[in-house]
Amino acid sequence: MLENLEAKLDMLEVKGVTIVDRRQIYLDESADVSRICRGAILYPGTRLIGARTFVGPGAKVGTEGPAVLENAVIGENAEVASGYLKEAVMLRNARVGSSAHIRVGTLMEEEASTAHAVGLKHTVLMSFVTMGSLINFCDGLISGGKSRREHTEVGSGFIHFNFTPRGQNGDKATPSLIGDVAHGVFLRQRRIFLGGLSGIVGPQKVGFGSCTVAGQVLRREVPSNRLVGDVPRKVDKDFYAPLDAPSRILRLNLEYIGHLTALRAWYRAVRLARIPSGPEYEHIRIVTQAASELLSVGIDERAERLQQFLEERGIRIPTLLCVNLPCPLKIEASSPYLDHIEWVKGLSDVDVQIGASWLQSIVESSYAKETV
Repeated sequence: MLENLEAKLDMLEVKGVTIVDRRQIYLDESADVSRICRGAILYPGTRLIGARTFVGPGAKVGTEGPAVLENAVIGENAEVASGYLKEAVMLRNARVGSSAHIRVGTLMEEEASTAHAVGLKHTVLMSFVTMGSLINFCDGLISGGKSRREHTEVGSGFIHFNFTPRGQNGDKATPSLIGDVAHGVFLRQRRIFLGGLSGIVGPQKVGFGSCTVAGQVLRREVPSNRLVGDVPRKVDKDFYAPLDAPSRILRLNLEYIGHLTALRAWYRAVRLARIPSGPEYEHIRIVTQAASELLSVGIDERAERLQQFLEERGIRIPTLLCVNLPCPLKIEASSPYLDHIEWVKGLSDVDVQIGASWLQSIVESSYAKETV
């Protein structure tokens, strides 16, 4: 085993991977050296586990401490300061700070970032979304903003409460939608700010351009362009876990699944379709394909959680429709490849409107309307 590890490290150095201290690097037996790209930098304390683990060119692993990647995929110039990533995907220039705990189903798009001690699972951070420190935000999708400078942000000390004691055993039919997919992918919406030392009781929605003040727990939906600060409620009464009316929970879960379905269609019909076939673009294709597959995992997770919630109430889960509406935009794979962010910013207002209508149609067509 040790000889095999040394051989793998030799192969990485020959191909141009920087290994700062090979005495403190570990690759398990299944780790594939062909998926560690030239120009990647592995700092002391890096552990790469699993055949699907991929490290793109210029990516940095372990810049601030020990880092474990288990079947995780990180793209060009992405950075993992320290912590643990499992079955997650980071696109170009995404960054997680020290002591990160990034679990299955998490997608961080271009230049999305977290500060230290952030936990994510089945969460999508769309381009430029920024998280502060000491945050737990599982089961959510966050978009909004236009650039690295004008971005959606979640303040430090924030919690997305993704478990509820409803019913006999509680449930996790609690995904929250911050912004949306149909408009968020085009990077033209106003940024959202979720104030720190706060929380949201899922499932909820927050519209573009809104700000929730620090130091509160949000228990209601927030429309676009609102400033919201709720006063804490004093509650002291007998407790029981009722089987409450499921209509709102059902509606929000189906809508969330619809947005994940639309985002997957965007990856398949637009992002993957734009990537040329040459070997110099293979790292972009690998990461983008991994993101597309991860969205399927997220859809399955949400459907399972919703089914558990409904079954306890004697309700069958509605039929989820696999819609395949063709993309109306003219998409071509051209070389040299134009970076996705630059391409999106170069779209005309007409193309943005057409694209947003297409994605919204997918959201609304992904489930049978008579069930809501």
